[in-house]
Amino acid sequence: MYEDIKDKIVEVCHKMWQKGWVAANDGNVTVKVGENRFLATRTGISKAEITRDHIGLIDKDFNIIEKPTEDWRPSSEVKMHIKCYNDRPDVGAVVHAHPPVSTGFACAHVPLDDYCMIETVIAVGSVPLTPYGTPSTFEVPEAIEPYLQEHDVMLLTNHGALTVGADLTTAYYRMETLELQAQISLVARLLGGVKDIDRENIDRLIGMRPQYGVTGRHPGYKKYSGEEK
Repeated sequence: MYEDIKDKIVEVCHKMWQKGWVAANDGNVTVKVGENRFLATRTGISKAEITRDHIGLIDKDFNIIEKPTEDWRPSSEVKMHIKCYNDRPDVGAVVHAHPPVSTGFACAHVPLDDYCMIETVIAVGSVPLTPYGTPSTFEVPEAIEPYLQEHDVMLLTNHGALTVGADLTTAYYRMETLELQAQISLVARLLGGVKDIDRENIDRLIGMRPQYGVTGRHPGYKKYSGEEK
């Protein structure tokens, strides 16, 4: 069941590993496939080695509905995934990874709230830095809660990144956009500093989202720099 979606999860996991966004057993992916039904990657496996047989079915209470092997267990990080689904009915997929430049910002406690690149202004807006939460605990879903209603992309302090989307392709592309934004922002800082687009044009760009068919949430113009996490 859900073989096509499982194949897409496998493809995304392999891409994340190929791009260097995950190492060893890092990262996890979930997809909503029905009311209170979610496909999830298993714990303790490299995303380079993921196959259909490493993807199981859980519910929002973390019960295992279907497991491909007797020892299958979902990633312990599914708590933050389920938080996204519970708080955002529009979310159909969640991706968690450690893209190195984005995660560098998360480790430096620097939010990505630049409005300097046209495409990211339209697609994402500012990216907040959520408070620190110990992985695999409910601290992480609690940390992302204040940002979920306005943001589809978040940096997790000293941890990595989280993206959501109406479907898996959208959630994955948002992770790509985040890492490119982080790379460009870093280069701009090395060259003397980020220069934001003027506010009037930022608002115009955000207003063009429907024209480009961009779905999901957007924070508008919001700055997080200077906040201590």
